[in-house]
Amino acid sequence: MRILLAGGGGFIGSHLADRLVARGDEVVAVDSFVTGRRSNVRHLEDSPGFQLVEHDIVDALPAMGAFDVVANLASPASPDDFASLSIEILEAGSSGNGNLLNYAADCGARFLLASTSEVYGDALVHPQKEDYRGNVDPTGPRGCYDEAKRFAEAMTAAYSRRKGVNARVARIFNTYGERMVPSDGRVVNSFVLQALRGDPLTVFGDGSQTRSFCHVSDQVAGLIALLESDYDKPVNIGNPEEVTIADLARMVIDAAGSKSPIVHVDLPEKRTGDPGRRCPDIGLAGSVLGWEPQVSLREGVAAMITYFRNHEHL
Repeated sequence: MRILLAGGGGFIGSHLADRLVARGDEVVAVDSFVTGRRSNVRHLEDSPGFQLVEHDIVDALPAMGAFDVVANLASPASPDDFASLSIEILEAGSSGNGNLLNYAADCGARFLLASTSEVYGDALVHPQKEDYRGNVDPTGPRGCYDEAKRFAEAMTAAYSRRKGVNARVARIFNTYGERMVPSDGRVVNSFVLQALRGDPLTVFGDGSQTRSFCHVSDQVAGLIALLESDYDKPVNIGNPEEVTIADLARMVIDAAGSKSPIVHVDLPEKRTGDPGRRCPDIGLAGSVLGWEPQVSLREGVAAMITYFRNHEHL
């Protein structure tokens, strides 16, 4: 297939590009590199199946020919970005997503939206199923991301109904792994960076809040399974292995062989509204995609530590 991959220089996008090129697809990666990194795709630049276009999807897209698939993985996504790139996030989820949907409609391409578990907000239902409509604060510090993705889902559904776009929507849960930006404020990479430096691991509050972390290799496998399926409603793609942040900190210290202490700090104002629990129900992904994660958190953390040691300037 010929695939337009928006956000192809990002963390998840670059891994998806790897998998698609390796299986013989032609990938045109579009990225503004506001948060993506050229180093993520440098190894692909000499591949005949890969082309890189530096462009912001918020602006009118250049003519790039027809595609079989248009995939939108383009958005800043870290807690630090919510504070510094809030408007850019909202624009990516609205006009940027619209530009990609129009391109897909014009060439009859299948469309894939990388949405997020953040559409559920600070959920009152656990684990979260796709029919849960969420508990979102639209004006809080996280509102820019939560509402951008909710709007992107609504826009994608409207294009499906009005223009016949054959769309897929993945609700991604807390992905981690190789090529994450070490200092972007997300918890796994922050802990790995602190442990490898011998710095204290900073845990907000008492650390009893939970997350469910999916290794990027599993995430990419889930995205491809959804893209190739006939299912056209939102699907949770995540790992239901729920862990407290305090236990995650101890796991990272142990896996890194670090002597870093754990310190508990107050939640900073920019993190107000962080969900207390986050865990996907992946029954639908299992039944309609035949997908489930394969990499345990301990295995994934160990691989990430090795990658950071070998590839990042710590």
